[in-house]
Amino acid sequence: MTPALVMTRRWVQLLLGLFLYGIAIAMMIRAAIGISPWDVLAQGISLRTGIPFGFVTNIVGGVVLLLWIPLRQRLGIGTVLNALLIGPSAEVGLWLIPLQDDIWVRIVLFTGGLLLLAIATGLYIGARFGPGPRDGLMTGINKKYGVRIWIVRTSIEVVVLVIGWILGGNVGFGTLAFALLVGPLVHVTMPILRVPDPRVTPESSAVPAGSQ
Repeated sequence: MTPALVMTRRWVQLLLGLFLYGIAIAMMIRAAIGISPWDVLAQGISLRTGIPFGFVTNIVGGVVLLLWIPLRQRLGIGTVLNALLIGPSAEVGLWLIPLQDDIWVRIVLFTGGLLLLAIATGLYIGARFGPGPRDGLMTGINKKYGVRIWIVRTSIEVVVLVIGWILGGNVGFGTLAFALLVGPLVHVTMPILRVPDPRVTPESSAVPAGSQ
């Protein structure tokens, strides 16, 4: 694949992934059986302030990016677009997808949203244009303070979840399902959807003999 085609694929993946990520969030919100911790926070703020959910998502993303400054994290174009585009695409999804009454329909809607979110994550991260604001916060704390990734992620999401729940965000079975399943699902989609770097050859990426 030529460099031009590789770059085209990266941009298509980035934009499509960010759009689908917002749609996936909207699907899980409309399922009303619980949403991810960060979405619980955004929903709680939205309920308290009257600001549309999608715009609150943008605001939260911007605040998280400010927290990158003391961590000396570097922004990528994908990071900025993540903060700007997921909120509006979630608003589109909330406009398109009606509320559901049947519990089985809601479970199917949530399941579809979770699977779509995993695919969307693989698409936009696989485009290699930089991590999302929340991912960068996690890795930045890990690099600066040496705290293990799983401890950082769990601590952040517990704090975010509690604040969102206090503000009135929707915590339910889906929140637990998200916490348990999103990691393994993204673990599958990210390698599959990662755009290869033409500058890296199998020989150059191999681990030298005797190295660990």
